Amino acid sequence: MALDNTDLNEYRIEHDLLGEAPVPQEAYYGIQTQRALENFNISGVKLNHFPNIPKALAMVKKACAMANRDLGMLDAAKADAIADACDEIIAGKLHDQFTVDVIQGGAGTSTNMNANEVIANRALELMGYRRGQYEHLHPNTHVNMAQSTNDVYPTAMRLSMVLKHNELVVAAKSLKNACDVKAEEFKDVLKMGRTQLQDAVPMTLGQEFRAFSTTIGEDIDRIKDMAKLLCEINLGGTAIGTGITADNRYAPLAVKYLSEISGQNMILAGDLVEATSDMGAFVIFSSALKRMAVKLSKMSNDLRLLSSGPLCGFNDINLPEMQPGSSIMPGKVNPVIPEAMSQIAFHVIGNDMVVTMASEAAQLQLNYAEPVLVYKILESIQQLTNGMFMLSDRCVKGITANEDICMDYVYNSVGLVTALNPYLGYENSSRIAKTAIKTGRRVVDLVKEEGLLTDEQLTEILKPENMIAPLDLSSKIH
Repeated sequence: MALDNTDLNEYRIEHDLLGEAPVPQEAYYGIQTQRALENFNISGVKLNHFPNIPKALAMVKKACAMANRDLGMLDAAKADAIADACDEIIAGKLHDQFTVDVIQGGAGTSTNMNANEVIANRALELMGYRRGQYEHLHPNTHVNMAQSTNDVYPTAMRLSMVLKHNELVVAAKSLKNACDVKAEEFKDVLKMGRTQLQDAVPMTLGQEFRAFSTTIGEDIDRIKDMAKLLCEINLGGTAIGTGITADNRYAPLAVKYLSEISGQNMILAGDLVEATSDMGAFVIFSSALKRMAVKLSKMSNDLRLLSSGPLCGFNDINLPEMQPGSSIMPGKVNPVIPEAMSQIAFHVIGNDMVVTMASEAAQLQLNYAEPVLVYKILESIQQLTNGMFMLSDRCVKGITANEDICMDYVYNSVGLVTALNPYLGYENSSRIAKTAIKTGRRVVDLVKEEGLLTDEQLTEILKPENMIAPLDLSSKIH
């Protein structure tokens, strides 16, 4: 666009391969970021929506500058200015300048250049120059030295996920601990277990919540294991993994610095050509997130069922009341927190499909679809993290048990006959069960009526502790 004298106070003119274009004077980003802002108005989600993206990009750029400085490829003053600018970004400054849409063409080039330009312009200021005076320190020549988008972008995005997954683990541990507390609180609450929504055999409510805790604990371990795969990076492979434009000593040195800066054990891939195009680690990590989502949705389904009613459902437990449940039905309170958790799970499961298709999109030496893949994984991590804190703090911690109702279900259920099966034999047990279902009478009363077991025997067999774990049945009666 043409600029008048007033505009010149608000814009600076920068140039690139395609020619000149105005960039806002106050912007730390430059012309290539400006073009990306105009080209990719897609999701409305900017890079800075995920703070670990600018942070990880800055860590990578600092590591590369330090490696190039040590190798004598980059002037020490320039390297130090770049490192200082990166430190500011790592500390949380200038994140508002990472404005490119997370979904973009170019396999992440716009993201890489957004980082290069912001770092270059801040470094220029630190050196005493104005933004845009690239003859003193250039986004490509100096900040991007010995690098390509094709090794910087996947490296930084992997690192951003590794950093973000720690928050997910904290949230999962919070939910696991909440379930552990309830498991202990409800350890003596006898209730009816159910299979296929039918009465099964007795258990305790504590055992049910312990199972929730165990399944969450398994996913914590899997997420940690899968995150380690993301630590294998192709930094130093440059354009296609051959390392063109980089010194032959550069890659291991840059990775060493990146590990120190990030506090993560980053590992140089053994085959950089393969690592530049392969998205296998993203697929596996996304699958682990999907597995967690599936389990959390199942747990949420269970909580809704167990609290259903309150008068015409299971009503084993009470969920904390969070908000009125209807605009027309007075007194109705809905299980809104588990409902929200399941919807998060549906989103994560859908995101995993996007990751799968984007990973498959790799062609020859590069995958152009990494941006949408990265977006969906980071979105899944964020939503699962928020969801588990929500489920823990606003639901599980406030759950109470309806002990009398649970106990009545046990002693009025036909399922109680299963506990008597080792003593009565299958034929007697089946007959008793059929009669109980047909007449509505209690199993215990029918057994007494037929004289199959004494009161003392029934009392011993039906002790709660004798119905919720394996026993020594060597002296069974029948």
